[in-house]
Amino acid sequence: MKVGCFALIDPFSTLDHQLQRIADMGFKYADVTDSHPGSSLGRDYGFAATASLDDNPMDLKRMFDKHGLTVTTVCAHATLLDPVSPSRFGTHEISKAVKLAAGMGVPYVITTEGHPQTDWANTLSFDEMVLVVTEKLYEPVRLADDMDIKLLLEPHGPLTDTIEGLQALIDKLGDPDSLGINMDTGNSWLGGSDPVEMAKNFKDRIYHIHWKDLPAEWEEKRGKMWGTGMGTIPLGEGAIDIAGVFEVLKDAPHVEFTTLEVAGDDNMLKSYEYLKSLGAE
Repeated sequence: MKVGCFALIDPFSTLDHQLQRIADMGFKYADVTDSHPGSSLGRDYGFAATASLDDNPMDLKRMFDKHGLTVTTVCAHATLLDPVSPSRFGTHEISKAVKLAAGMGVPYVITTEGHPQTDWANTLSFDEMVLVVTEKLYEPVRLADDMDIKLLLEPHGPLTDTIEGLQALIDKLGDPDSLGINMDTGNSWLGGSDPVEMAKNFKDRIYHIHWKDLPAEWEEKRGKMWGTGMGTIPLGEGAIDIAGVFEVLKDAPHVEFTTLEVAGDDNMLKSYEYLKSLGAE
């Protein structure tokens, strides 16, 4: 099991800068963490570490290659519970991410439903949420199948943070071969699930892992907050059984690459050492 790094290390800097920092810390793997369709003022003027979904895929790959980094995933986290809007990351952007990944030779695109952001979305029943989300994922899943990409659902919302919700999405989409799971230790715990049990339940469907630990005082937020971008403490020092998840997934049939989502250089390097002590590369 290999450990890489998310590509958001320093604020107000370019993706190229982030990749240099990742390489300087000794990592060999990274993901395309933030993306946008079309152009971005922040990217063009050098203060946002984001990739365009309309980039020449090989230009983006060459940027990673320059720093000796292997791209492990393209992230395409969306807001799928809310009504379709040009201002929301959804079906069109996920589909572009699939094409970008295919063009780069990257096997995985990660997405999720996110937390509901509108009053309308907050009124949906469980079954309605499943229908709303899967309707938006139907075409990206078909495209992923045709382009030999795995679209991975990540725990980061009221459905995906639970075993029941993840299974309902998989079933409604017809359990296609192109659909898998990106395990997130922090988000699944924060959403109220037991990450070890989630890892056991979906072991054969997990293709990638996001590692983060959260402090014990976050216990009161469990089941009320749907995901967090980064952990603020080193792995192994919080409330989450990271070692238990590693033990379950260390021989998972599809997991080769994993990503640290930990803020701060020291915290990240401590987390890397912790995973290596468990047997990671």
